[in-house]
Amino acid sequence: MSSTPSPLHGQLHAVHVLGETGRAHVASVAGGLVARGVQVTVCGPGVAEERYGFAAAGARFAPVEITRRSVPRADAAVVTALRAACAGADVVHAHGLRAGLLATVALGGRRTPLVVTWHGAVFAEGARKPLLRLLERRVARAASVVLGASSDLVDRARAVGARDARLAPIGVPLPPRTAVTPEAVAESERRRQKARDEFGAGERPLLLAVGRLEPHKGYDQLLDAVHGWTRLDPQPLLVVAGEGSLRPELQERIDTERLPVLLLGLRDDVPELLAAADAVVLPSRWEARSVIAQEALHAGVPLIATNVGGTPELVGDAAELVPYGDPKRLADTVVRLLGDAERRSALAAAGPAQAGTWPTEDDTVAQVLSIYDELSSR
Repeated sequence: MSSTPSPLHGQLHAVHVLGETGRAHVASVAGGLVARGVQVTVCGPGVAEERYGFAAAGARFAPVEITRRSVPRADAAVVTALRAACAGADVVHAHGLRAGLLATVALGGRRTPLVVTWHGAVFAEGARKPLLRLLERRVARAASVVLGASSDLVDRARAVGARDARLAPIGVPLPPRTAVTPEAVAESERRRQKARDEFGAGERPLLLAVGRLEPHKGYDQLLDAVHGWTRLDPQPLLVVAGEGSLRPELQERIDTERLPVLLLGLRDDVPELLAAADAVVLPSRWEARSVIAQEALHAGVPLIATNVGGTPELVGDAAELVPYGDPKRLADTVVRLLGDAERRSALAAAGPAQAGTWPTEDDTVAQVLSIYDELSSR
């Protein structure tokens, strides 16, 4: 890895440390910070650069393979690489608990301010739970500022000893605005039909779920709920965009129970999928500010989500909320919504209105920059 270039005279230098969370957020923020005269270095796995193109946004990318298994004692090479990348930084900004821990160790006794953004909750059971709590406390207390993507994350950071914890809602890119013309409407319908034809949906209701296939995303509960709408005629089809460790297990259930569900794997055409969907389902055990929830409301697609984490404050009255762990309630809500065109229309109108109350990407960049300025001037 090449050495970190020296910042221009008077130019603030921020180093972002990435694990497996916050990559899209950093891609957005990096471009905004660079546009405002900040020198940005992004440290993270090479696959993150391939997908999000930090260098194309004007940041310097330093490949550091931070993974789920990266821990300071076992991965000295990661700590050494981070220490080199952070040399001369005015502020270091880590994203997620593991990245925060590695950044804490890499900085050692340096007085460089450390910002840690908690994008989501970290789940652990059994013997790992006390260790997780210990790591949370260490990172929270080492950080100059902890930023939480939702209010409950801010509360959590304060509870484990953060000196300064603040709410920092993360804006997502706004969908491009198009004029409502006969041609635009026809093109939208063509794209919708093309996506539906890919899945052989025909006239069937099409439900969409998007997210990693991991335990905390609630897909086991979602498959339980599918049984509650298989009796409908026509039978709704559920398509799931995402990849993860649970894919073999979920596919086996789909095949064994003959569920009307398609696992699509990773997709880069979520806007097209949203255009084709009659509703979006978000069955998670916990979310901070779900990206797919934001995208669904922006697009005016009815959303059914679990009433967990930051979701209620995010969606307000613009979505149907159900308790986590109640697949029957989830199924009943899907069935009711699919049978109520008036309610779907109301949610389609309420979504963009609610989205209009959220911070924009520019708001997010401005907040981050103000924190950097505050810390670097201390």
